Amino acid sequence: MGISRDKWHKRRKTGGRMAQVRKKRKFELGRPAASTKIGARRIHTIRTRGGNKKYRAMRLDTGNFSWGSEGVSRKTRVLDVVYNASNNELVRTKTLVKSAIVVIDAVPFRNWYEAHYSLPLSRKKGAKLTAEEEARLNKKRSKKAQRKYDTRKKTSKVEPSLEEQFASGRLLACVSSRPGQCGRCDGYILEGKELEFYNRKIKAKKGK
Repeated sequence: MGISRDKWHKRRKTGGRMAQVRKKRKFELGRPAASTKIGARRIHTIRTRGGNKKYRAMRLDTGNFSWGSEGVSRKTRVLDVVYNASNNELVRTKTLVKSAIVVIDAVPFRNWYEAHYSLPLSRKKGAKLTAEEEARLNKKRSKKAQRKYDTRKKTSKVEPSLEEQFASGRLLACVSSRPGQCGRCDGYILEGKELEFYNRKIKAKKGK
């Protein structure tokens, strides 16, 4: 028996049985779930109705994540799955699905911030910058270039909860693509009220 998305096997709203008016049809088929895991990139191509293609990601370890408040996207590593509203089993098995809350590497975003604003971003207390980083942040610029950076610094504030995450080198993000359909794990960094909400949920789950 194949997986079917028909309605004939279901009961009516009133509880009555549906008359079986036809057998299964190709256009009613369903396929096994992808259950995308974290690992070296492995994608299967599936031929679908009309000769179209789906890209079934079996394993993924990187994705394109956007930092909404700064309007910037970077490719970064996906490190872990920490929360899933629909099923705790998907967290235990580290399955990547849409709307899963994942931990990503903060380094690409920190590098962008420091290059864009010429400011260090939440380094660990007492940690000294390397000579290379010092030179990059305080390099000599023309007056025009310096004015540009001084203007940018006025809007360089990062919310405290996000700064804490940058200090640990890991960021919470939400997956917005469908890895089992498009073969990609893309999403956005959690900020503001949404970050507070998911932090509460994760802490409540740990407390159990």
